[in-house]
Amino acid sequence: MRSNMYNRDIKALIFDWGDTVMRDFPEKSGPMAYWDRVEWIPGVERILEKFYKKYMMVIATNAGASDTKDMIKALERIGAGKYFQYFFSSKDLGYQKPDPRFFTSIASHIGVLPENCVMIGNIYETDISGAKASGMLTIFFNERNINAFFPDADFVIKSFDQFSDFFSEQEENQR
Repeated sequence: MRSNMYNRDIKALIFDWGDTVMRDFPEKSGPMAYWDRVEWIPGVERILEKFYKKYMMVIATNAGASDTKDMIKALERIGAGKYFQYFFSSKDLGYQKPDPRFFTSIASHIGVLPENCVMIGNIYETDISGAKASGMLTIFFNERNINAFFPDADFVIKSFDQFSDFFSEQEENQR
């Protein structure tokens, strides 16, 4: 399975929002844009800076309290909005993760085949399994170091320091 994934022409990186790009504080309620405190997930800003000129950058969420406008406001509070060309919420798409239609709808909106997208997310069952079912490559951000088998994850990282490893391996295998 791994060797076939490196033969794909990756065009878009799709990031989950809460606890993948921005910290989701469980004690907070309402839209993140209006929380008194917002912050980056450690290391993700460096990754976005490195890759946003090379790939289409997408952020997609199931966030129940926030629509796409609220998500953009929250991202702008930490300076993350500039890295993304596309923003999607389940409220606006009409589908929720892990429904594969959530992911195929995003791919269709940005004009890319699902197999040319990489989904990066922190919740295996919704972010990774749903994206894999739609045909996307997947990177499971396992920050909580869950010890389990993740068959739908093409790559598992525990910190964003490991993120570039996936792309280094891919570039080596395409030579």
